[in-house]
Order: sequence, then structure tokens, then C-alpha cells
Amino acid sequence: MAKTQSGARIDQDVMELAKARARDRGQSIGDYIAHLVREDADGLRVRGLDAARRFLDEHQAVFDEVEDAEQSAAGARAA
Repeated sequence: MAKTQSGARIDQDVMELAKARARDRGQSIGDYIAHLVREDADGLRVRGLDAARRFLDEHQAVFDEVEDAEQSAAGARAA
């Protein structure tokens, strides 16, 4: 993957902490930040899928009723 350079203003103490964590992990600061962003984005995806699953668990009966009604209507037209 192509890399690009970016600049950001970060509090000195946060930058020192990030450098220390990257060093502890054996990563460059850029790779460490990329890892954090991916982890955050993946977390959003997981939370979104969980929310969708809960929604369907709570409302599946409504979707089933609509599907049954559509199938009944299609069957009535075919007869």
C-alpha cells in the first residue's frame, strides 16, 4: 500500500506516549497510528453489525409478516 506523509499537531505528552508505545510494540510511529485507526474502524464495524443483529432479533417478526403477505399476494395472482 502506498504511504503518504501527513502533519498533525499533537500535545507533547501524547506524542511521547505514542512514541513509547510504538517502540514497545516494535513499530514505527506511523505504523502504530495506522494500527490504532484500523482498530477503531474495525470496532465501529463490529458495533454496527451488533446493532443490526439486535434490531433484527427484536423486529424479525415484522419482516416475516411482510414476506408472508407478499408471497400470499403473489400466489393469489398466479391462481
